[in-house]
Amino acid sequence: MESLAIIVPVYNEESVLQEFYQRTSAVLNDLDGMSSTILFIDDGSSDNSVDIIRDLIRKDDRLSLIRLSRNFGKEAALTAGLDHVDADAVIIIDADLQDPPELIPRMIQLWREGYDTVYGQRTERYGESFVKKTTASLFYRFMAGVGRVAIPRDTGDFRLISRRAVNALRSLSESNRFMKGLFSWIGYPQVALRYSRDPRHAGDSKFNYWKLWNFALDGITSFTTLPLKMASYLGMLLAFGSFIYGAYVIIKTIVWGDPVPGYPSLMTVVLFIGGIQLMFLGVLGEYLGRMFDETKRRPLYLIQEHINNGAEK
Repeated sequence: MESLAIIVPVYNEESVLQEFYQRTSAVLNDLDGMSSTILFIDDGSSDNSVDIIRDLIRKDDRLSLIRLSRNFGKEAALTAGLDHVDADAVIIIDADLQDPPELIPRMIQLWREGYDTVYGQRTERYGESFVKKTTASLFYRFMAGVGRVAIPRDTGDFRLISRRAVNALRSLSESNRFMKGLFSWIGYPQVALRYSRDPRHAGDSKFNYWKLWNFALDGITSFTTLPLKMASYLGMLLAFGSFIYGAYVIIKTIVWGDPVPGYPSLMTVVLFIGGIQLMFLGVLGEYLGRMFDETKRRPLYLIQEHINNGAEK
Protein backbone atom coordinates (compact mmCIF):
# COMPACT_ATOMS: atom_id res chain seq x y z
CA MET A 1 0.00 0.00 0.00
CA GLU A 2 1.23 3.47 -0.85
CA SER A 3 1.89 5.86 2.02
CA LEU A 4 1.42 9.62 2.36
CA ALA A 5 2.83 11.94 5.03
CA ILE A 6 1.67 15.53 5.49
CA ILE A 7 4.04 18.04 7.11
CA VAL A 8 2.37 21.03 8.78
CA PRO A 9 4.63 23.78 10.23
CA VAL A 10 2.88 25.53 13.11
CA TYR A 11 3.64 28.83 14.82
CA ASN A 12 0.86 30.35 16.94
CA GLU A 13 -1.99 28.91 14.87
CA GLU A 14 -4.50 28.08 17.60
CA SER A 15 -7.34 29.80 15.73
CA VAL A 16 -7.12 27.57 12.64
CA LEU A 17 -5.94 24.15 13.80
CA GLN A 18 -9.36 22.62 14.45
CA GLU A 19 -10.72 23.66 11.05
CA PHE A 20 -7.50 22.58 9.33
CA TYR A 21 -7.76 19.15 10.91
CA GLN A 22 -11.43 18.75 9.97
CA ARG A 23 -10.87 19.62 6.32
CA THR A 24 -7.62 17.70 5.92
CA SER A 25 -8.84 14.55 7.67
CA ALA A 26 -11.97 14.55 5.48
CA VAL A 27 -9.74 14.54 2.41
CA LEU A 28 -7.52 11.76 3.78
CA ASN A 29 -10.54 9.63 4.67
CA ASP A 30 -11.52 9.57 1.01
CA LEU A 31 -8.13 8.39 -0.26
CA ASP A 32 -8.32 4.82 -1.53
CA GLY A 33 -5.39 2.44 -1.29
CA MET A 34 -3.14 4.86 0.58
CA SER A 35 -2.25 5.11 4.26
CA SER A 36 -1.72 8.64 5.57
CA THR A 37 -0.21 10.50 8.51
CA ILE A 38 -0.04 14.14 9.57
CA LEU A 39 3.07 15.47 11.28
CA PHE A 40 2.74 18.86 13.00
CA ILE A 41 6.00 20.75 13.58
CA ASP A 42 5.57 23.31 16.34
CA ASP A 43 8.16 26.04 15.90
CA GLY A 44 8.11 27.48 19.41
CA SER A 45 4.48 28.57 19.62
CA SER A 46 3.54 30.75 22.59
CA ASP A 47 -0.25 30.25 22.34
CA ASN A 48 -2.34 27.09 22.84
CA SER A 49 -1.34 25.45 19.55
CA VAL A 50 0.51 22.57 21.24
CA ASP A 51 -2.40 21.79 23.58
CA ILE A 52 -4.84 21.70 20.67
CA ILE A 53 -2.55 19.36 18.72
CA ARG A 54 -2.21 17.10 21.76
CA ASP A 55 -6.00 16.79 21.97
CA LEU A 56 -6.22 15.98 18.26
CA ILE A 57 -3.52 13.31 18.57
CA ARG A 58 -5.52 11.56 21.31
CA LYS A 59 -8.48 11.29 18.92
CA ASP A 60 -6.63 10.31 15.74
CA ASP A 61 -3.70 7.90 15.65
CA ARG A 62 -2.61 9.23 12.25
CA LEU A 63 -1.36 12.42 13.91
CA SER A 64 1.98 13.17 15.56
CA LEU A 65 3.83 16.24 16.81
CA ILE A 66 7.43 17.37 16.88
CA ARG A 67 7.94 20.29 19.21
CA LEU A 68 11.11 22.31 18.63
CA SER A 69 12.93 23.73 21.63
CA ARG A 70 12.38 27.33 20.43
CA ASN A 71 11.45 29.30 17.33
CA PHE A 72 14.04 28.33 14.72
CA GLY A 73 12.12 29.68 11.71
CA LYS A 74 9.93 28.04 9.11
CA GLU A 75 12.80 26.75 6.99
CA ALA A 76 14.21 24.83 9.96
CA ALA A 77 10.75 23.54 10.86
CA LEU A 78 10.28 22.21 7.32
CA THR A 79 13.69 20.55 7.50
CA ALA A 80 12.74 18.88 10.79
CA GLY A 81 9.58 17.55 9.18
CA LEU A 82 11.43 16.16 6.16
CA ASP A 83 13.96 14.49 8.47
CA HIS A 84 11.24 12.64 10.39
CA VAL A 85 8.81 11.35 7.77
CA ASP A 86 8.89 7.97 6.10
CA ALA A 87 6.43 7.78 3.22
CA ASP A 88 6.24 7.27 -0.52
CA ALA A 89 4.94 10.81 -0.96
CA VAL A 90 5.16 13.86 1.30
CA ILE A 91 2.97 16.96 1.19
CA ILE A 92 3.95 20.26 2.79
CA ILE A 93 1.05 22.56 3.66
CA ASP A 94 0.52 25.47 6.04
CA ALA A 95 -2.16 25.31 8.73
CA ASP A 96 -3.74 28.66 7.82
CA LEU A 97 -5.90 27.09 5.05
CA GLN A 98 -4.74 29.54 2.41
CA ASP A 99 -3.67 26.44 0.49
CA PRO A 100 -6.75 24.18 0.18
CA PRO A 101 -6.27 20.59 1.43
CA GLU A 102 -8.89 19.58 -1.16
CA LEU A 103 -6.12 19.77 -3.80
CA ILE A 104 -4.29 16.82 -2.24
CA PRO A 105 -5.99 14.12 -4.41
CA ARG A 106 -5.03 16.00 -7.59
CA MET A 107 -1.42 16.23 -6.36
CA ILE A 108 -1.38 12.50 -5.73
CA GLN A 109 -2.74 11.86 -9.21
CA LEU A 110 0.07 13.90 -10.81
CA TRP A 111 2.64 12.15 -8.62
CA ARG A 112 1.37 8.79 -9.83
CA GLU A 113 1.89 10.02 -13.38
CA GLY A 114 5.63 10.15 -12.67
CA TYR A 115 6.37 13.60 -11.23
CA ASP A 116 8.69 13.82 -8.23
CA THR A 117 7.46 17.29 -7.30
CA VAL A 118 3.99 18.76 -7.70
CA TYR A 119 4.11 22.38 -6.60
CA GLY A 120 1.17 24.70 -6.12
CA GLN A 121 1.31 27.76 -8.37
CA ARG A 122 -0.93 30.67 -7.37
CA THR A 123 -3.06 32.29 -10.02
CA GLU A 124 -4.72 34.59 -7.47
CA ARG A 125 -3.77 35.61 -3.92
CA TYR A 126 -6.95 36.64 -2.15
CA GLY A 127 -6.80 38.42 1.20
CA GLU A 128 -3.29 39.82 0.69
CA SER A 129 -2.37 43.47 0.29
CA PHE A 130 -1.38 45.01 -3.02
CA VAL A 131 2.09 45.77 -1.65
CA LYS A 132 2.71 42.18 -0.55
CA LYS A 133 1.49 40.73 -3.85
CA THR A 134 3.57 43.20 -5.86
CA THR A 135 6.80 42.69 -3.89
CA ALA A 136 6.38 38.89 -4.01
CA SER A 137 5.85 39.01 -7.77
CA LEU A 138 8.92 41.21 -8.27
CA PHE A 139 11.05 38.91 -6.10
CA TYR A 140 10.16 35.76 -8.02
CA ARG A 141 10.75 37.48 -11.35
CA PHE A 142 14.09 38.81 -10.14
CA MET A 143 15.17 35.34 -9.02
CA ALA A 144 14.04 33.87 -12.33
CA GLY A 145 16.25 36.35 -14.16
CA VAL A 146 19.44 36.16 -12.10
CA GLY A 147 19.35 32.92 -10.11
CA ARG A 148 21.45 29.90 -10.94
CA VAL A 149 18.40 27.69 -10.43
CA ALA A 150 15.04 28.29 -12.09
CA ILE A 151 12.58 28.85 -9.22
CA PRO A 152 8.96 28.66 -10.46
CA ARG A 153 7.12 31.94 -10.21
CA ASP A 154 4.30 32.51 -7.74
CA THR A 155 4.93 29.35 -5.74
CA GLY A 156 5.14 28.77 -2.00
CA ASP A 157 5.89 25.76 0.17
CA PHE A 158 2.63 23.98 -0.71
CA ARG A 159 3.73 20.94 -2.71
CA LEU A 160 4.00 17.18 -2.94
CA ILE A 161 7.45 15.61 -3.15
CA SER A 162 8.40 11.98 -3.72
CA ARG A 163 10.52 9.79 -1.49
CA ARG A 164 13.44 10.23 -3.90
CA ALA A 165 13.15 14.02 -3.67
CA VAL A 166 12.91 13.88 0.13
CA ASN A 167 16.10 11.82 0.32
CA ALA A 168 17.84 14.35 -1.92
CA LEU A 169 16.74 17.24 0.31
CA ARG A 170 17.98 15.43 3.40
CA SER A 171 21.47 15.31 1.89
CA LEU A 172 21.67 19.12 1.72
CA SER A 173 23.27 20.35 4.94
CA GLU A 174 23.61 24.13 4.61
CA SER A 175 22.53 26.28 7.55
CA ASN A 176 21.07 29.19 5.58
CA ARG A 177 18.21 27.38 3.89
CA PHE A 178 15.95 28.84 1.25
CA MET A 179 13.62 25.91 0.79
CA LYS A 180 11.90 27.16 -2.35
CA GLY A 181 15.28 27.26 -4.03
CA LEU A 182 16.33 23.86 -2.68
CA PHE A 183 13.11 22.27 -3.95
CA SER A 184 14.10 23.41 -7.45
CA TRP A 185 17.82 22.73 -7.08
CA ILE A 186 17.40 18.99 -6.65
CA GLY A 187 15.84 18.71 -10.11
CA TYR A 188 13.80 15.59 -10.99
CA PRO A 189 10.51 15.87 -12.93
CA GLN A 190 8.35 18.71 -11.61
CA VAL A 191 4.93 20.02 -12.57
CA ALA A 192 2.78 22.96 -11.50
CA LEU A 193 -0.72 22.68 -10.08
CA ARG A 194 -2.39 26.04 -10.61
CA TYR A 195 -4.92 27.25 -8.03
CA SER A 196 -6.34 30.37 -6.38
CA ARG A 197 -4.97 31.01 -2.92
CA ASP A 198 -7.62 31.71 -0.31
CA PRO A 199 -7.45 34.31 2.49
CA ARG A 200 -6.35 33.08 5.92
CA HIS A 201 -9.15 31.19 7.66
CA ALA A 202 -8.42 33.11 10.89
CA GLY A 203 -5.62 34.90 12.67
CA ASP A 204 -2.83 37.02 11.22
CA SER A 205 0.19 36.25 9.09
CA LYS A 206 3.39 35.67 11.07
CA PHE A 207 5.51 37.24 8.31
CA ASN A 208 5.88 41.01 8.54
CA TYR A 209 7.70 43.03 5.90
CA TRP A 210 10.99 42.97 7.82
CA LYS A 211 10.93 39.15 7.97
CA LEU A 212 10.01 38.99 4.30
CA TRP A 213 12.92 41.27 3.43
CA ASN A 214 15.38 39.05 5.31
CA PHE A 215 13.79 35.99 3.71
CA ALA A 216 14.39 37.56 0.28
CA LEU A 217 18.03 38.24 1.20
CA ASP A 218 18.46 34.56 2.11
CA GLY A 219 17.10 33.58 -1.29
CA ILE A 220 19.28 36.02 -3.21
CA THR A 221 22.52 35.20 -1.40
CA SER A 222 21.85 31.44 -1.52
CA PHE A 223 21.27 31.15 -5.24
CA THR A 224 23.03 34.00 -7.02
CA THR A 225 26.28 35.96 -6.80
CA LEU A 226 24.91 38.80 -8.92
CA PRO A 227 25.25 41.44 -6.14
CA LEU A 228 28.99 40.67 -5.92
CA LYS A 229 29.34 40.93 -9.69
CA MET A 230 27.46 44.23 -9.64
CA ALA A 231 30.00 45.57 -7.14
CA SER A 232 32.85 44.62 -9.48
CA TYR A 233 31.21 46.03 -12.60
CA LEU A 234 30.13 49.27 -10.95
CA GLY A 235 33.56 49.69 -9.40
CA MET A 236 35.24 49.33 -12.78
CA LEU A 237 32.76 51.74 -14.36
CA LEU A 238 33.34 54.38 -11.65
CA ALA A 239 37.11 53.94 -11.90
CA PHE A 240 37.02 54.37 -15.68
CA GLY A 241 34.75 57.41 -15.41
CA SER A 242 37.00 58.95 -12.75
CA PHE A 243 40.06 58.43 -14.95
CA ILE A 244 38.38 60.12 -17.94
CA TYR A 245 37.17 63.04 -15.83
CA GLY A 246 40.58 63.45 -14.16
CA ALA A 247 42.29 63.54 -17.55
CA TYR A 248 39.79 66.13 -18.73
CA VAL A 249 40.47 68.37 -15.69
CA ILE A 250 44.25 68.12 -16.15
CA ILE A 251 44.12 68.92 -19.86
CA LYS A 252 41.70 71.78 -19.30
CA THR A 253 43.95 73.28 -16.62
CA ILE A 254 47.13 72.98 -18.73
CA VAL A 255 45.57 74.34 -21.93
CA TRP A 256 43.26 77.03 -20.59
CA GLY A 257 44.63 77.57 -17.13
CA ASP A 258 41.24 77.01 -15.48
CA PRO A 259 41.33 76.10 -11.80
CA VAL A 260 40.14 72.71 -10.57
CA PRO A 261 36.33 72.71 -9.86
CA GLY A 262 35.48 73.76 -6.34
CA TYR A 263 34.30 72.28 -3.09
CA PRO A 264 30.62 71.46 -3.90
CA SER A 265 31.41 69.29 -6.91
CA LEU A 266 34.24 67.59 -5.03
CA MET A 267 32.02 66.75 -2.05
CA THR A 268 29.30 65.43 -4.33
CA VAL A 269 31.72 63.00 -5.98
CA VAL A 270 33.25 61.93 -2.64
CA LEU A 271 29.87 61.29 -1.02
CA PHE A 272 28.57 59.41 -4.06
CA ILE A 273 31.57 57.10 -4.27
CA GLY A 274 31.60 56.66 -0.49
CA GLY A 275 27.94 55.66 -0.50
CA ILE A 276 28.53 53.11 -3.25
CA GLN A 277 31.48 51.65 -1.33
CA LEU A 278 29.49 51.34 1.90
CA MET A 279 26.57 49.71 0.08
CA PHE A 280 28.75 47.02 -1.44
CA LEU A 281 30.63 46.50 1.79
CA GLY A 282 27.19 45.61 3.16
CA VAL A 283 26.70 43.16 0.29
CA LEU A 284 30.05 41.54 1.08
CA GLY A 285 29.04 41.43 4.75
CA GLU A 286 25.85 39.52 3.89
CA TYR A 287 27.80 36.84 2.06
CA LEU A 288 30.57 36.66 4.70
CA GLY A 289 27.98 36.42 7.49
CA ARG A 290 26.38 33.43 5.82
CA MET A 291 29.77 31.80 5.31
CA PHE A 292 30.45 32.34 9.03
CA ASP A 293 27.18 30.61 9.93
CA GLU A 294 28.06 27.65 7.72
CA THR A 295 31.48 27.17 9.31
CA LYS A 296 30.00 26.86 12.83
CA ARG A 297 28.08 23.73 11.80
CA ARG A 298 25.41 24.15 14.46
CA PRO A 299 22.33 21.89 14.20
CA LEU A 300 19.45 23.42 12.26
CA TYR A 301 17.00 22.69 15.07
CA LEU A 302 16.64 21.00 18.46
CA ILE A 303 13.64 18.87 19.45
CA GLN A 304 12.00 19.34 22.83
CA GLU A 305 9.56 16.44 22.46
CA HIS A 306 8.14 14.06 19.90
CA ILE A 307 4.54 12.97 20.50
CA ASN A 308 3.04 10.13 18.50
CA ASN A 309 -0.53 9.19 19.46
CA GLY A 310 0.08 10.22 23.05
CA ALA A 311 3.47 8.55 23.37
CA GLU A 312 6.29 11.02 24.07
CA LYS A 313 9.84 10.42 22.96
